[in-house]
Amino acid sequence: MSVLLVLAAQAASPVCTTPTECAGQGLGTFLGTPARIWASVAALVALGGVVIGWLALRSVRRIGDRGRKGGIVALVVGLIGGLNGAVKLAVADGGLGTGNGVFGAAVALVLGLGGAVLGGLALARSRRTELSG
Repeated sequence: MSVLLVLAAQAASPVCTTPTECAGQGLGTFLGTPARIWASVAALVALGGVVIGWLALRSVRRIGDRGRKGGIVALVVGLIGGLNGAVKLAVADGGLGTGNGVFGAAVALVLGLGGAVLGGLALARSRRTELSG
């Protein structure tokens, strides 16, 4: 049996929401509840906003559009990640360790705000270099 066939079979199997359910399905790994996965994806999106915003802020004077496109992308991606984190925090039933993705949502909220701030700073600096240049 090839590795791709095994991976395809695992991807096609139903998602388990508890470790005991995963053990009953014969799966050795537990990815997490859907709420945790949602919060983790939101945190990764928000982290992408921070990275794009940092790169745009760093290269405001180096690239042709003066970091304007990167600032806009960082602002949008940061807001998407941060809003997903805020919504996830609002609908979470329990606290930390309950499988509701509270920690990931809080991280997504903080990183999303950071990405939006970095994107806004890159936009402000690109405008300032347009006026002076």
